[in-house]
Amino acid sequence: MGILSFLGKQQEPDEDPKQKRKTSFRRYGSSVIDRLTQDFKGSMLTANGEIEASLRVMRGRSRQLAMDNDYASKFLKMVKANVVGVHGIQLQARSTREDGSLDKLDNDAIEASFKEWSLPENCSVTGRLSWVDIQRLVVESCARDGEVLVIKVRGFNNAFGFAVQIVEADHLDEDFNLTLTNGNRIIMSVEVNEWNAPVAYHLLTDHPNETSIMHKGRKYNRVPANDVCHLFITERASQLRGVPWMNTAMKRLNMVSGYEEAELIAARIGASKMGFYTSPDSDAYVGEEDESGNLVTDMEPGVFEQLPAGMSVQTFDPSHPNSAYQVFIKTVLRGASSGLNVAYNGLANDLEGVNFSSIRSGVLEEREHWRILQKWVSDQLHRPVYQAWLSSALRTQELKLPEKKFKKFTKVNWQPRGWAWVDPLKDQQANKLSIEMGTGTLTSICAAAGLNFIDVCAERKAELAVLESFGLTPNDILTPNKEVDDNE
Repeated sequence: MGILSFLGKQQEPDEDPKQKRKTSFRRYGSSVIDRLTQDFKGSMLTANGEIEASLRVMRGRSRQLAMDNDYASKFLKMVKANVVGVHGIQLQARSTREDGSLDKLDNDAIEASFKEWSLPENCSVTGRLSWVDIQRLVVESCARDGEVLVIKVRGFNNAFGFAVQIVEADHLDEDFNLTLTNGNRIIMSVEVNEWNAPVAYHLLTDHPNETSIMHKGRKYNRVPANDVCHLFITERASQLRGVPWMNTAMKRLNMVSGYEEAELIAARIGASKMGFYTSPDSDAYVGEEDESGNLVTDMEPGVFEQLPAGMSVQTFDPSHPNSAYQVFIKTVLRGASSGLNVAYNGLANDLEGVNFSSIRSGVLEEREHWRILQKWVSDQLHRPVYQAWLSSALRTQELKLPEKKFKKFTKVNWQPRGWAWVDPLKDQQANKLSIEMGTGTLTSICAAAGLNFIDVCAERKAELAVLESFGLTPNDILTPNKEVDDNE
């Protein structure tokens, strides 16, 4: 039967239209609405519409969890430790000469000058935060609040003429939305052009919950986008604001805290109260009463209290903690760990039942996520801040290099921290085999460990010079002395 004939048959008047819809219309199973999915609501709002309606509550709840919930606090510590680490994401200058070789003198000068700027008295407008401290604060703020602003303060009163200021996301008013006469729009305090690209940020001069702003009204300071690093994870194309990283795990983390508290209280009550005395003389009651005449009692181990006449006690023998407590907590925390994109064993400090293969598999997946975040921070924070610092340092000649070679000096790498493996011996053997086969390099191996190969070589050269000054070789250090072995 041809297509036209088939279509003609479908349109015959004696056919039930409802039946035709049922047989001809196909859909994804996940879109079907029935008695089991009536409460499964979808959303067709824009990314900014979703965020505007939810951000303030989400951010407040995330901060509350960070203050009161052990697992949320641990997650934030994991973010800081794994993304930034002890020494932070470090600068490696890679300026080259015309022949393509590294310009060691210029690179050493850049790294030394940037290290000097990284001190608290230079890099932070408050004079209290070093560059590593700023990195930790930025990633923690992003994880907890969903976003943070880093203002590039040019012309600051220091030797470099440059510093940075950390501004919390609260200073971006979610309710400030406006269409300007030049065609630009302000969406949740972010001014964008026709391409939805930020051109300025309208920052509240005071925190929205400070007393001054409540009495004087809201005042905004327009800051050009070129002077702002607005850090947040972009999840939808038109998104202009960030959401807390704990948003999908918040319910579980809050519930597990409440459940633990309930179990703890129930167990304490069950273990504390011993019993009661009864007496026909109501005047002999020595317990406390509130203003309404209700009995007031405290739970204390080893205590027997007397009841008023006519009162009786129904036995209460709670069996807490519940026998399923541990299994339930593990199940909830595994779900929360998936939402936080971290390994359950690390978040819960639970190594029970873990073997080498399982923990290695979990660690590898988690560390890949940390590397993604390290690259994101390097691109969104380190690169723009470095270029602004470089421009100011060259202009003030605190970095004594020619300003006209600015582009040459922008060639840098950002070296994040690395990790030691679960079984270092096997990994070192694998690295050695990789080099012998020609599939790996010393540079990549050092980078995976968070080390700079050039720095390693310089350190190694210095060590060899020290050994030579004492008439020793590396083998004298690595190989036990035969005479010493015989004496032992």
